[in-house]
Amino acid sequence: MIQLFSSYDPWLILSLVLALGFVLAFEFINGFHDTANAVATVIYTRAMPPYLAVIASGIFNFLGVLLGGVGVAYAIVHLLPVELLIDTDTGRGLAMVFSLLTAAIAWNLGTWYLGIPASSSHTLIGSILGVGLANAMITDIGVAEGVNWQKAIDIGLSLIASPMAGFAVAGLILLLLKWKKPHSSMHRTPEFRMGEVGKKHPPFWARLVLVLSAMGVSFVHGSNDGQKGIGLIMLVLIGIVPAHFVLNLNSSAYDISRTRDAAMHLSEFYQRNAGSLSDYLALGKSNGGDLPTKFRCDPAQTEITIAALQRNLDGVTRYEDMPEQARIDARRYLLCLDDTARKVSKLAYLPAAEKADLNRLRKDLTSSTEYAPFWVVVAVALALGIGTMIGWKRVVLTVGEKIGKEGMTYAQGMSAQVTAAAAIGMANVFSLPVSTTHVLSSGVAGTMVANRSGLQSQTVSNILLAWVLTLPISMGLAAGLYWLAWRTFIA
Repeated sequence: MIQLFSSYDPWLILSLVLALGFVLAFEFINGFHDTANAVATVIYTRAMPPYLAVIASGIFNFLGVLLGGVGVAYAIVHLLPVELLIDTDTGRGLAMVFSLLTAAIAWNLGTWYLGIPASSSHTLIGSILGVGLANAMITDIGVAEGVNWQKAIDIGLSLIASPMAGFAVAGLILLLLKWKKPHSSMHRTPEFRMGEVGKKHPPFWARLVLVLSAMGVSFVHGSNDGQKGIGLIMLVLIGIVPAHFVLNLNSSAYDISRTRDAAMHLSEFYQRNAGSLSDYLALGKSNGGDLPTKFRCDPAQTEITIAALQRNLDGVTRYEDMPEQARIDARRYLLCLDDTARKVSKLAYLPAAEKADLNRLRKDLTSSTEYAPFWVVVAVALALGIGTMIGWKRVVLTVGEKIGKEGMTYAQGMSAQVTAAAAIGMANVFSLPVSTTHVLSSGVAGTMVANRSGLQSQTVSNILLAWVLTLPISMGLAAGLYWLAWRTFIA
């Protein structure tokens, strides 16, 4: 790493270190802000001692980040419009990164201090959307193009649907447990069990399920939320020192050949479907021309973009051997071809089989741009894991005692945690970011309703208010900070 940055000015190195520090601070805060939810039930039900629980949770968060891949990471990155992602201007990159991170960290700390289970995922997504919209208004590119709205809608639906599913499924699991074993001691609260039989810990099987599901939630949380940190660090690296990170320099000759082949097959795909795509992609109308000096993503320039990429990668066996500008150009071409392919795959008149082929082509096309160095993964894993071990008490108290009018039973904790682990795990499979906070707290609320315990209106109101306000406030904060940075340092 030191050798990579030896040629950069000191101020740029300082900016990079600060930006990376901000990302890791966000993940550290995310650790004790969100992961407290993963251990809330296991601590409250006394299935594990608090410090053992948070240490074990930290370890499983660490493992979740290491083994989670980068699908969710780039789902977050691609909330930004492709025009902003291909812009490698250092000043704009710095303004973007510091604005969205400052906004996200400020809101996370505020809600944590008040003990409100607010969502780091909502906060981060709102901050990214705020930067995208502010950039659109400043540069006059139009609000419709300022954000990848299709990706935003997909993520928004997952963020809305997951807590609703958590509420319903956790409640149903609890009802099933009460139907199957209505008199089991797993339906007791820790206080009742202590007074009734003098035992501090849950029954054996309930305790085992509580512990395993808590570690499962920690693992999938690390995989889902840790990837968000990975995506942020890649935004930082590409925005500030693009030459070394726009492409995966560890790509083998085979990997590069696969990218070249993907471009060739993409061209063949468009020719094969020219009857339905000719007008949209202006096929056969480029006359072999060159790309304009100021490059932008335009479906009408697809043919010449493919040709430019093929020329750019012709004979290349190592990305390191390419000039810096050629690497930057290759990434721009790849991002734009992928963006156009994504739009084409949404066209209603394209056959389903062809859409499936196009989606497979997109994976090959982006293999060199959607990656993360191992040190990035380890750094995020450490920040999230260490953060898990600090500051958990406030949220544990809220989840355990302040959502329902009565204390949580062992069965309720089991139902909520199993539901959360399954829901977040499914989201990871489909590369969708979800909120651990909202899924778990909604699951707890669902069990309280199913158990006829009732809900504490003040706590539920606070959680719902945080849910409603997080997105607009983080968007507004990030947009305001980006506008201020633009006026101060860029304009």
